[in-house]
Amino acid sequence: MSIRVKSAAERALRQGHPWVFEESIVKQSHLGGTGDLAVIYDRDKNNFLAVGLYDPLSPIRIKVLQARQPRKINRQFFIGKLAAAQEKRNPLISQGTTGYRLVYGESDGFPALVLDRYGETLVLKLYTTAWIAHLHDLVAALQAALQFDTLVLRLSRALQSDRLNVASLYGLRDGQQLIGEASGSVQFVENGLLFAADVRRGHKTGFFFDQRENRQRVRELAEGRRVLDVFSYTGGFSVYALAGGARSVVAVDVSQPALDALQQNVALNGYDQTQIEELRADAFAGLRGLIEARRKFGLIVVDPPAFANRRANMGDAVLAYRRLVELALQLLAEDGILVMSSCSSRIGHDPFKQLVTRAASVAGHKLEVFDSSTHGLDHPIGFPEAAYLKALFCRLGS
Repeated sequence: MSIRVKSAAERALRQGHPWVFEESIVKQSHLGGTGDLAVIYDRDKNNFLAVGLYDPLSPIRIKVLQARQPRKINRQFFIGKLAAAQEKRNPLISQGTTGYRLVYGESDGFPALVLDRYGETLVLKLYTTAWIAHLHDLVAALQAALQFDTLVLRLSRALQSDRLNVASLYGLRDGQQLIGEASGSVQFVENGLLFAADVRRGHKTGFFFDQRENRQRVRELAEGRRVLDVFSYTGGFSVYALAGGARSVVAVDVSQPALDALQQNVALNGYDQTQIEELRADAFAGLRGLIEARRKFGLIVVDPPAFANRRANMGDAVLAYRRLVELALQLLAEDGILVMSSCSSRIGHDPFKQLVTRAASVAGHKLEVFDSSTHGLDHPIGFPEAAYLKALFCRLGS
């Protein structure tokens, strides 16, 4: 179908933005179906602007695949995009790391889609039904461009909802194996450490690759320290802390399956299980309990989930971050290090830094940020909305 959009949307497309919102469309040739290719032309000279996937169920009505120069969208197109994405990750792959994000959505030319590699297993996660019409060509492109044994399909929460009815309409389900046969748990190497992830039922695709560089930084800081890992999930930060020579680790998470997986990852790397203390609790309640027990830690890592997925959640998110800072500082030793992380895209790096340091100030502490980080190379920031991760490394000031 052919599409015309408002002048502001035209400018955004020329600047490389990959989204066209419903309200930006001023004319279209016909009603589009899910996954139809929508070709956008400028209004003055009828020149090609972009082509993308049409999604009538989303306010982001067109998810751009190709801009500026027209290209035929087919299997070869996807193969080329996959080859380019793989090339970006070559520095990481050359280090022997076998777990990483191979496709980071729009930033790699695959809007509303991610592809993670866990050794010889690929995990494809879809965030829109618009990809389903192209799934056959996409899977064929994966087979042509990449070497792997197993391909697992994951579906976003929206796609698993009864409203979209993906299972009945398309015969697809979350955790489905499209190619190969394997158990849900797969192993991979990250910075020389071995991890297992449940790629069929775990959060996201099973592991959080985006924190790789921050985990390595914690490894470098952990020697001789008592470490507290809050929102530990399956123990990424905990294992790295042990690898860095931590005296002990307390891991706090509300999920017992996550803590069980943490123990498995500790064992995979041959570390002493007695160095890990599991605390199954809501993070806020767990921190309060540790404060009551008068515990102190030389390194505290707080890596919460996204508190602000929507603008309406911003107020609650700010309060949650402030409370986490206040609680963590009561547990931090005088010479300790606090690592505060946020994956809430609606809170930028500088506002997050201000939020954390101000929360510390209100609680009677001066907090000095001595290091910070954003995205690793397997999560490239191709447009502003792709930026979400930030981490602050802090010390108590005098």
